[in-house]
Amino acid sequence: MATGNHSSPTAPSLTIAPRRSWRLRAALILLVIVLALLATFWSAIRGYATTGASYGARVACSCRFVGGRELSDCRKDFEPGMELVTLSENAEARSVTARFALVFSQTATYREGPGCVLEPWK
Repeated sequence: MATGNHSSPTAPSLTIAPRRSWRLRAALILLVIVLALLATFWSAIRGYATTGASYGARVACSCRFVGGRELSDCRKDFEPGMELVTLSENAEARSVTARFALVFSQTATYREGPGCVLEPWK
């Protein structure tokens, strides 16, 4: 009989909606926590990233233009943990630019006499 069945077509969606709502709230809370931590430690993160990029540029420039090695070989001189630092070379300007996570960058230029010198920080 039709009166014995108390389920409706909308009943399953009522049980799924709280799960989605809970997941959305958890994701938003996690996002707020990550943003708060990032804002709190941004100065330190920026300092470490700038220092890492500067170190990478200076070491790679010296390796390339003082040591005469290929830029790809210069990564061997990096300290452990510098995997996020990428290098690019401008052979005409005799400079190497190091970038940390595509956000922070620093350039070192070879000059006769003093060797590789970092560009002034902004």
